[in-house]
Amino acid sequence: MLMADIQQTDGSAGAPCAGRRPVRVIAVASGKGGVGKTNVSVNLAMALAHAGKNVMLMDADLGLGNIDVLLDVQAQYNLSDVLRGGRTLEEITVDGPGGVKIIPASQGMQSMTMLSAVEHAGLIRAFSELSYDPDVLLVDTAAGISGSVVSFSQAAQEVMIVVCDEPASVANAYALIKLLNRDHDLYRFHVLANMARGAQQGREVFQKVAKLTDRFLDVTLDYLGHIPHDDYLKKAVQRQRSVVEAYPRSKAAVAFKTLADKIDKWPLPTAAAGHLEFFVERLVTNPVHDAEVLP
Repeated sequence: MLMADIQQTDGSAGAPCAGRRPVRVIAVASGKGGVGKTNVSVNLAMALAHAGKNVMLMDADLGLGNIDVLLDVQAQYNLSDVLRGGRTLEEITVDGPGGVKIIPASQGMQSMTMLSAVEHAGLIRAFSELSYDPDVLLVDTAAGISGSVVSFSQAAQEVMIVVCDEPASVANAYALIKLLNRDHDLYRFHVLANMARGAQQGREVFQKVAKLTDRFLDVTLDYLGHIPHDDYLKKAVQRQRSVVEAYPRSKAAVAFKTLADKIDKWPLPTAAAGHLEFFVERLVTNPVHDAEVLP
């Protein structure tokens, strides 16, 4: 079914799903690897689930997926099987801790890192076939500025940039924001300072990014706060568990719960943005058949 969807580039996906609520879709991205982006995605998913949300977590690092490893989840199939047409998205989805639904990516498949924009569009459209009704979809993108990062960030309603207090992290976060803004017309970004030594350092990291964007770009940055440097995070990774579950009273776990509460207060989307989006048919106004959707 997905291969047929991939061939369909006019954006038509049928009528909107009556009675099905909009899904909050957040792309979690970073300018470079090593900043803890996937750990943020995993722990935010767990914190949202603990707050009573139905959460779906997509491993969108298509060729080097590791969310299933981080959470000690056995995945028989992954997104490469969907792309080949052998499995549906529903069939590859696995149940993770806390009821989080995990969509695993392949590991060590270079071909999955070189998909076309049309193939990315096919994966995005496949979400419209799901019978599962999530409140939140978290998309853990690959690090850097690959085509998949662009496609999945455009298809989300919110983009969270994870950055830490390193010159390369700040510079590459700015480069990613610049690319998404100038070449792909995204104007709003949320910034999360990770592995900060305190609130002041987190704010300083954000200001470093904001100083660059204020000078060169027409964007709005929202500071989400910071996740503290916490040895319990490393211990949780070694145990293949989220810190939210393994050490719920740790500083990092409390910070993720605070972040989840903040995100839960964001207004739900009510209209299509005018391009291809995850679950766009569930928006209550401007349904997909009225929007100009680009692959």
